[in-house]
Amino acid sequence: MELSRAVSMDYLREVSIEARRNVMKMITHAQAGHVGGALSCMDILVALYFEVMRVDPARPRWEDRDRFVLSKGHASVALYAVLAERGFFPKRDLMTFDQIGSRLQGHVDMTKTPGVDMSTGSLGHGLSAAAGMALGGKLASKDFRVHALLGDGELQEGQVWEAVMFAAGRRLDNLTAIIDYNKLQLYGAVAEMLPIEPLLMKWQAFGWHTMEVDGHDMAQIIGSLRRAAMEKDRPTVIVAHTVKGKGVSFMERKVEWHAKPPTHKECERALAELREA
Repeated sequence: MELSRAVSMDYLREVSIEARRNVMKMITHAQAGHVGGALSCMDILVALYFEVMRVDPARPRWEDRDRFVLSKGHASVALYAVLAERGFFPKRDLMTFDQIGSRLQGHVDMTKTPGVDMSTGSLGHGLSAAAGMALGGKLASKDFRVHALLGDGELQEGQVWEAVMFAAGRRLDNLTAIIDYNKLQLYGAVAEMLPIEPLLMKWQAFGWHTMEVDGHDMAQIIGSLRRAAMEKDRPTVIVAHTVKGKGVSFMERKVEWHAKPPTHKECERALAELREA
């Protein structure tokens, strides 16, 4: 369901900043979590949940809702921050992240967390699940859309390409894949670990409609997602160029911040920077 208020670009940017601030607080408090990739995908998630997807926080299992799969499930803190901002659960719950008994686990769990449509964490599986949801929607004559967010290092997994082939073969035009292309993975640059280029040409060769955007430009993100919804007879992939650690100067483009929790002093510095953004 749509938000009751008119959503402006400035408002969406404010939501992104607040969600990034909460990511910093959650990871610092838990001393666990993946900060770099959570910050890089934040604008994409905000665009989806606040402007593009048909969802109702009061009915997280509403049958006709649009679905979202966080294939890069280790970026769970980003999704939790956005779900809380959207009203799926109280923001005070965010500080229970990764604690025993919390419904906000290190990797997202659809059996525990309102708003989570698929449990993920083991990389490479999310697009397959999303394709299955999209096919299920077609078979049930439902008009919901399915979005899956993948990491760039995740594209080194073979199962991703099986799902790419399947989705095109079944003409799943109700499916959109978004790649958080921050160009860094756990131990270094994606291009150095196992190159994935030429990326657009690979997806095109499998029969997908392709687009390329600045993953931090809200208007570009929303525009591409809207265009994807108009595509017929083939799924769409959006390659979103992003910055790992976006918004925090000492984390940006630094591979060491893939999964290193900040100290309390580093958190204070990051929060100050985000406050001034």
